[in-house]
Amino acid sequence: MKTKFMQSGYYLRRNSKEVVMDYLKSKDECAAQGSGIKLAEIFRECGFGWGDYPNATSTDQQYWVIALMRELEKEGKVQRDGDTNLWKLV
Repeated sequence: MKTKFMQSGYYLRRNSKEVVMDYLKSKDECAAQGSGIKLAEIFRECGFGWGDYPNATSTDQQYWVIALMRELEKEGKVQRDGDTNLWKLV
């Protein structure tokens, strides 16, 4: 049985993926034929940063966005270039 917290987390992840997909669709370089963009730009431009805190720098905060991008990759929506580490739409 899912708790209300688990359900809230599910909606948070789902909505976060929608924000990222909308952002990627708005950028020419993220098209399937585009060059792609860095994870840090996705993180920053989608408003996922909380600012720098001790033991929780902006760089550390990006880790959950990596999981989000890997989930979108698993769904066949995005791809990461292994040479450049840039992300773009499939």
